[in-house]
Amino acid sequence: MQAYFLTDTGLVRNHNEDAGGVFRNKGDQLLAVIADGMGGHNAGDVASEIATTTIQEKWEKTDFFTTPDEAETWLMETVIEINTSIYQYAQTNEAYQGMGTTIVAAICLDDFVSVANIGDSRCYLSNEQGFKQLTEDHSLVNELFRSGQISKEDAEHHPRKNVLLKALGTEPSIQPDISSIGWEESNTLLLCSDGLSNKFNEPELAETITQFDQLEEIGKQLISVAKGRGGEDNISIALVTYDVSKEEGDA
Repeated sequence: MQAYFLTDTGLVRNHNEDAGGVFRNKGDQLLAVIADGMGGHNAGDVASEIATTTIQEKWEKTDFFTTPDEAETWLMETVIEINTSIYQYAQTNEAYQGMGTTIVAAICLDDFVSVANIGDSRCYLSNEQGFKQLTEDHSLVNELFRSGQISKEDAEHHPRKNVLLKALGTEPSIQPDISSIGWEESNTLLLCSDGLSNKFNEPELAETITQFDQLEEIGKQLISVAKGRGGEDNISIALVTYDVSKEEGDA
């Protein structure tokens, strides 16, 4: 399994409130995560960093997962723990009150991928059947689309696209969306913040992922295009591809 993480401040903002990475546990199993922080001053940085650091530290202490139930349970417990940590930190630090972060995390094992998300950072899967979004945005605009009040095209250009209905750390308790899906060799996962997804439609993302052989090339191309289209937001990407031949070669 090959993985690559890349983040960029963009062209407008003077600091990066995104965080994330790709991490391995004691069994050399892989976890990818993206967190897009929000809040006044540097609070967004703090929330996304707490989320990323906590999930990394907990993941690196785990041994080996074999079933979707195990992976989903771990994701549920960990995301709930992170939510409590961010919420309590904000309650005891006045400057950080109201801070929060999105999170999308994927445990990538041999037979399946388990994904958890809160907010509008996304996870996509590219495979022989095509390209599809695995996560559901917790946003006002997506709710309007799901209820039939606006079209998909309207949703892509809606002025309130950045309004979230759920975020990590803004409430004392939260329930992430969690699901598992099978995958196989040559499949690729893309996790990203909305700084990327707001600048691409799905066919463009699918084309870029299949256009290049190396994950680093894909990541750099995606960020380059997002910046070329304005780069108003921070942009973060985690890519994971199921590549058995490279795994065996690395062994």
